[in-house]
Amino acid sequence: MALGPDKKLGLIRDTSIQPFAPKEETFEMPIPKGTKEILVTVHLSYQPRPGNIYPIHSITRKVSLQP
Repeated sequence: MALGPDKKLGLIRDTSIQPFAPKEETFEMPIPKGTKEILVTVHLSYQPRPGNIYPIHSITRKVSLQP
C-alpha cells in the first residue's frame, strides 16, 4: 500500500448519478484568449462494468464568452 487510508479517502470522488436526485458538476478548462464562442458537447452514458458502455443522452450547445 503506497498511500495510507487517510490519503486514499481524499482521492475519492462520487461520480454517480442517483435516481430523482439533482446533481450539479463544475468543470474548468483553459480556453485561449480571444475566443468568442465555444462548442460544448456532453455525453451521458451508463457503464455497469468495464467495457460495457450504454449511451443515454448527448447534447451540443454553442456558448458565447462575450459579456
